Amino acid sequence: MVANDKFLYVIGTMDTKAQEVQFVADLIRNAHGIRQSGIVVQAIDVSGSVPTELMPQSLSSLDRSEAIDKLSRVLVEFLRQQYLDGNLVGAIGLGGSGGTALIAPALRALPIGVPKVMVSTVASGNIAPYVGCSDLVMFPSVVDVSGLNAVSTRIFANAANAIAGMVTGSAPDHPVKPALAMTMFGVTTPCVTGVREALEGLGYDCLVFHATGVGGQAMEGLVKSGLVEGILDLTTTEVADEVVGGVFPAGSDRFDVLSQYRLPCVLSVGAMDMVNFGAMSTVPEAFRERTLHVHNSNVTLMRTTPEENRQCADWIADRLIKSLGPVRVLLPMQGVSALDAPGKPFHDPQANLALFEQLERRLSGVANIRIERVPAHINDPEFIHRVLAAFHEIRT
Repeated sequence: MVANDKFLYVIGTMDTKAQEVQFVADLIRNAHGIRQSGIVVQAIDVSGSVPTELMPQSLSSLDRSEAIDKLSRVLVEFLRQQYLDGNLVGAIGLGGSGGTALIAPALRALPIGVPKVMVSTVASGNIAPYVGCSDLVMFPSVVDVSGLNAVSTRIFANAANAIAGMVTGSAPDHPVKPALAMTMFGVTTPCVTGVREALEGLGYDCLVFHATGVGGQAMEGLVKSGLVEGILDLTTTEVADEVVGGVFPAGSDRFDVLSQYRLPCVLSVGAMDMVNFGAMSTVPEAFRERTLHVHNSNVTLMRTTPEENRQCADWIADRLIKSLGPVRVLLPMQGVSALDAPGKPFHDPQANLALFEQLERRLSGVANIRIERVPAHINDPEFIHRVLAAFHEIRT
């Protein structure tokens, strides 16, 4: 490897897919933009069956699943280090179910914005386990990744041209501004929009994530990429789904970034009055007698109870107390969502109070956390002003 070379990696298990990997590598090398750029296109064998720079030791003592897991972890570290060293400009993988399970974790571990493509036999199914919260592009192979034929060569060519274009193309200029991550739901839109517009007017680049489980995880994935300088996690509704069993769960590692990165964070309890389900027919039988609200034909919302809110508060507190940076927790005393106001279906001050008091009980006295009651609804201008003031207090 020559210093300052830029590499585009083509990855596959070459004990069975060498022909396909080399075909794609040659297509990329011959792409006009790649030829002009001087980028080195290099194939990586992750079969483990032959010595490679990636995995020189034998894997013969391991069973298939153990070998895949070991190779995958090595590949993750290899690509990550290549990126950190400034050598990697993009990567493309080819594989069946096993190859996809091996290669996809390394691709999605690359920062958002780094070109990454996976041609896979499983790309037409549920790709969430492979893509996660990354910007990995999945290409359905249509036929198996097994030989070159009229279908596979067209698919491979499309994928090769795609990654070549991603690597050599340019994005529109966008002013470099300090980036802030925010969470929003439909029922907290006035709050988040007001905060966003005010911060954009002050020169911030505000990245808003829809709090649908994957949204919160995507936000934290961006934090891990080092692209965010502050968090306004105003809509933590995903926690209610995680605790109660809704369809937009937060994920067990939600908020963990706060214990890994010293970032200022303003947090609130937006939309924690609700748990999300699909159509009414999908609501579990045990919840059919609860307070339900049909948002549309595909979304049914359930009001959280005081006990559920206390559990949610504990779930949040268990994670926030590990935070490294300054945290402000703001509690909107007059309602946490558009559905939680006088005359609205989820208005229940006692249920909210259970959430607020448990958070106060658990977080009071933690040195880097300040929790505060705000005498306003979450979507009121007064609450928006307090969010902005709290952010500036911990940002400076």
